[in-house]
Order: sequence, then C-alpha cells, then structure tokens
Amino acid sequence: MKSLYIYITISLFSFSLLKAESEQARLSTDANVFGHVINAETGDHVPFINILVEGTRIGTITDASGHYLLTNLPPGQHRLIVQGMGFETTYKEFEAIEKMTKEVDVDVMPTAIALQEVVFTASPTRSGFRYQPDQAFVGEALQRRSEASFGEMLNYEPGVAMRSFGSAPARPVIRGLDGDRILILQNGERMGDISETSADHSITMDPLAASRVEVVRGPASLLYGSSALGGVINLMTTDIPEDWDMGHSGVLSAQGATVNEMGAGFARYTYGAENNAFTGRFAYRQSGDIQTPDGVVPHTSMQNIDGAIGGSFRRDNFTGGLSGSFVQQHFMIPESMDDDEKVEIQMQRIGVQGNFFREREGLFDRAQLRFNAGRMFQQEIEMELEDDGSWDEDVELEYDKYSLSSTLTMQHKPIGIVDRGAFGLNIYGHEMDVAGDEAYTPGERRLSAALFTFQEVPMTNRLRLQAGVRIDFQHTSALSNELFPDISSSRNALNYSGSMGLNYRPATGWEIGAQLARSHRNPTVEELYAFGDHLGAGVFEIGDPDLKDEIGHGGDLFVNFRNERMHVELAGYVNHFLNFIIFRPVDPAERPDIETDYPIFAYEGDEARLIGGEFSMKYMLTEKLSLNLGADYVRGQRTGNGSDDLPFIPPFRMMAGAEYDFGSFWIGARVQNVAKQDRVAAGEEVTDGYTLLGAQVGYRLNSRGRHVIILRGENLLDESYRDHLSRIEDRNVSMPGRNITLAYRWFF
Repeated sequence: MKSLYIYITISLFSFSLLKAESEQARLSTDANVFGHVINAETGDHVPFINILVEGTRIGTITDASGHYLLTNLPPGQHRLIVQGMGFETTYKEFEAIEKMTKEVDVDVMPTAIALQEVVFTASPTRSGFRYQPDQAFVGEALQRRSEASFGEMLNYEPGVAMRSFGSAPARPVIRGLDGDRILILQNGERMGDISETSADHSITMDPLAASRVEVVRGPASLLYGSSALGGVINLMTTDIPEDWDMGHSGVLSAQGATVNEMGAGFARYTYGAENNAFTGRFAYRQSGDIQTPDGVVPHTSMQNIDGAIGGSFRRDNFTGGLSGSFVQQHFMIPESMDDDEKVEIQMQRIGVQGNFFREREGLFDRAQLRFNAGRMFQQEIEMELEDDGSWDEDVELEYDKYSLSSTLTMQHKPIGIVDRGAFGLNIYGHEMDVAGDEAYTPGERRLSAALFTFQEVPMTNRLRLQAGVRIDFQHTSALSNELFPDISSSRNALNYSGSMGLNYRPATGWEIGAQLARSHRNPTVEELYAFGDHLGAGVFEIGDPDLKDEIGHGGDLFVNFRNERMHVELAGYVNHFLNFIIFRPVDPAERPDIETDYPIFAYEGDEARLIGGEFSMKYMLTEKLSLNLGADYVRGQRTGNGSDDLPFIPPFRMMAGAEYDFGSFWIGARVQNVAKQDRVAAGEEVTDGYTLLGAQVGYRLNSRGRHVIILRGENLLDESYRDHLSRIEDRNVSMPGRNITLAYRWFF
C-alpha cells in the first residue's frame, strides 16, 4: 500500500476588525457629507474613485479605504456623480442640511466588460488589475479551438507554442519554457500527472472537459509554486459548481476530424436546487494515425475516457463541494517508422477534489480551501511483431504516483494604504515509484510546504502597486528500484520567490503593466539521476547529480489599449537564469561510448537568458467585420559557458485573420507564417519556415437552448512542414496535413 501524504493541521486564525471612527468634519454655516463608495456585488469599499457634486466644482476622490468627505456644501437638494474605471457611472441624490454632517454611502456596480476581463488565475482577490499578460477562453471561444489536446488547442496563441509528439502528449510551451517552469493546473491545483517530465507524457484531462481555460504569460508562480517563471495554464471545470441555475442544465457536444479520423463526444448534466447542486460529465475520444502530406505517421492513435461526478452546497456564508474523477488514456508513441515495432502508453488516474469558501466578519473576511488528491498509474509498453503475426508485449517502464496538492487562502479587507489582499498556505506532496526493465531513473518522494502573501497598494486612482513573496521548504529523496538499488540521496531546500508589479491606467482604454519576479526551481529526479534508454521519448537520457538549484529573474512589460473598435496589446520580457538546466542533444562528435540506438541527450546547468515579446490586435473594420493580427518571438542563449543558442526554442511567428459575423453565423480565415529556425543548439537540427492557411464557418441557433456548429479547416494547402518543437525521433516526419473539423455543442 503506497503512502499518501496526509494534509493536516491548518489552523485558521482571525482578527476582529477595529471599528474606525468617522472622520469629524468641520462644522460651519454650510453642510458636510461623508461616507463610503461600496462595490454592490462584493460589498468591498472602492478606493480612488471620483465623486463630484452635480452642478458644482465640489468634488473629491475616495481614499484607500473607500472613504470620502465633502465640506462646505450649500444647503439643499444635491446629486452625487460617482465615476471610476471598471464601474458604471452612479448617481446618488441627498439633502444637505445646514450645520449638519450627514453620512451618504454609494453602491456602484462593476461593468460587464471589467468582469469578463478578470482572469482568476492571476490574482487571489480577483481584483481585475493586470501585472502581466493573460487570456481566458470560455464557451464558444473554447469550442472554436477544440482539439485533441491542450497543446494543439493553445498553439499559436500569443506567446504559446506546442511541444509536439503526436496528438495525445502535445503540451503547451510558454515563451520558450517547458517542464515545471510552467504549471498546468486543474482548478487552481497541481494535477498530479507527469506531463511536465517528458515529451511522451500527456496532460490527464480531455480538452472537452474544460469549461474555462486561463493562460497567464509571465511570472504567476507566486500563488502556485516557486518555479513557474514562464507562466501558468489553469484548466477549470465545473465538477464542483460554484454558481448554478435552478433546475436542469447541461452541455452536449460532438466533434470529428479527418486528419486522424478522430471522433469525440462529451456530455455534462447539472441539477441545481436552492442550496445544493449535483453534476456529472463524461467524455470519450478515439482517433487513428495522423496523416501528413508525405504519408501516415504510424503509431499516433489514441483513445481517451474522462468522467467525473460532483456536488456543491451553500449555507449562509459557507459554500463548498467535492468531486471525484477518472481518466483513462491509451495512445501510441511514434518511436520509429518501422511497422514491426511500436510503443503504447497506458495511463489511468483517479482523483478527488474539494473546494470550500467561507465569508465572515472581521479583518480576514474570506477564506478558501482547495485540494486535489489522486493516484496516477502509467505503463510504457514495447510491442514487437512476431513471425506468426501476433504482438509480443513487454512493460518496459512503469510509473505509480500518489499526489496531494492543497491551498488555504485567506483574504483580508483593506488596511491603511493596502487594498484587499491575501495570505496563503500551500502543501504539495507526491510519491512516485518507477519500475520496469528500462526504468532509467529512480523513484522520487517530494514534500513541500509554502507560505505566501499577495498585496495591492492603490497609489492613485490610476496607479496601483502589487507586491508579494512566497517561501517554500522542499524535501526530495530518491527511491530505489531494480536499476538503482543502492541510491539513498536526498535534498532539502528553502526557496523564496517574489514579485513586484505596477498597473497604470493613464487614460480611458489604456492599461500598462510591469512586473519583476524571482523564481526558484529544484532539479527533478530525471535531471539528477537519469541514465538509460527512455522508451517513450525515444532518447537516451543522462542526468547530473551535481546540478544546483535553478534561480530565475524575470522582467515583464505590457501595454494594452481597448476601445469600441480596437484592442491592441504589446508585451516584452527578459528572463535570466542562474544554473539553467538544459536538456541538450549531445553532438555526435562528443558522443560518449554508450550502447544505444537512440540519440543521446544530457542534462547540464549553465547561465542562460531568454528575451522576447508578443503582439496582438483585433480591429473592427465595421460592426460585423474584424481583422486580427499577431506575432511572437523568443531568443534563448547561454550566457555563462559561451553564447550558444538553447535547444527547443520556438521560431518567430506571425498570424493574421479576418472574420465576418452576421450574428446567427460567421465566416473567417487566417494565415500563419512561421520563420526558419536556424538559431539552434549544437547537435540540434535546423527547421525550415512554412505558411499555413485555415478557415472557419460557424452557425448559432437559439432554440430550446443554444446550439453552436463550427466547421473548421486547417492547413488547407496541405503544406509539408516540420515543427521545431517536435520531439519525434525522426525529424523528417511531417506535421499533420489538411484537416477538416466539425464540432457541435448544445447548451441547455
């Protein structure tokens, strides 16, 4: 029986909020008025919002606690005009009485636009102020990107590329960073899979199961871990409903694609009562081998089953719920182009999630507790065709992983110059046994505990400061197995990461964000101890037990402009790493004397720097016709031992598209141009540039719910090209050819 770290002893502490005395106004023959401006949805006081007495020049701005004071008003009837970015203009009538100071509170409503732009992953308080670029995809926007994997779904979004190894294990890459330098979360917690460790490992969730996908580019690691200087992708489901409609609701969807003869279906049903809700979902996906302009890529088929059930409750100021999920994936790996040999990955994961939220009186007025616990079991099976036509199957590599990720976050009310902020405790642990004839690493036991805080300081009504720090203690130990029987190594590390950011809104529609951050990453068991053939990845890996911890320093800046016709964003960044752990192909001239048929890759540390940026624009030429442009670029180089280029860095890309939306249906086209990547590491092959053409048409029907049908074409010219981030051993294998996808979704 495998041990599972037990999450215990989180003591909730609270402070009673000291009642502040109202500011005493100077009495005169005139009247005075004071009060607070209050967010009508959350009850929070709104700082730095403009207040004007209509028809006069008398006005002020609320302070950091949302308080205001107006003096020397002429007696009589007046009307306050309250205006602020992100809130509807509000009017409040009152009567000013001679020689009297009167209290008038004003409730203001957040605007719909501001609510849609809030990316929950970027801030525990969901304030809506941005310090780094972010995106959110929900509803129809998700359906338009329906793919077999999250890597394919998010590929070509600004700053997001794809680590390709067939459809099933395709994983996002943010700003040239992969592995655990970016985090893939499920509802804000680590998923407990092993997708970050190697190119042949998949994300353990079907894309159809996600109801919302959030992408934060840049250092968002403060809230979720100390290592993710590249960014965070949060895959959000509604397995634990937070808001629900009374009665029955749900989603039915189906999807098919020609490039791999893929078919998929998904269903979700939710029943909501006044104080309870129950939900269940099920997804199934199956596909054959991928077809390219140069022929079929063998051993790229897949089969996924993904299901979950859950429930929620709400009682006064306390809400919460639990869910259980099951995922099963079978997919092939293109180890070679030989039809007599193939590799199959079989993976199962069961998980339990919880989410509890409480509001209370006092300084710390909101608390949230989340957890995600599970077991993942994966086998890599080598299959060889026998003379009699049967397949000989051998389990060469096996992973058995138990994991727990949990976070307690406590929000506090504004205090002095500090706006609403948060303190948190995060615990993560896993135990992973590695077995099999080709177990090229030992197992691993890891336990980490972290304290963090996230604070925002409104400097003016247009300028806001964010600061935070995270302190982690991490213990890692190697677990012996048949190939590493005598290993007894362990490492302890006290890490800290921090960030400081500015959000500046100089005028209506403009937003500028900047952030400086520090990350700290401990080497993984693969990076430290790997030595042997990795069957699924098709490489021979060599670790280095003397690797030091990886320290990263990042700077990020973006400028965003939005009005009724245009939305433009320009972002740039610099990430500098000490002891950057590089997974590099060993140059044939330096090849060690090792018996293997695979290419050899080695882990080594060096100082490195990544510089890049992204651009995106949407322009409404008319009310119905829109134009989209985008580009991204990243350059990765060593800065310590020489100035060689880093391996697996995405090339420069440009995208352009146009769409005409008639209301009930739309039609659009896009072109993507990818430059040649000749800035490569020693032993890494150059890839040529290419251009891809795509088109999409969709239809919306509102009848007993909402029906959306989308027909999408990709690589319509059937271009033969190679993706620079492809991890397929034979680099001459083309990427998928012309593909037609039909997707249907019914919301009821």
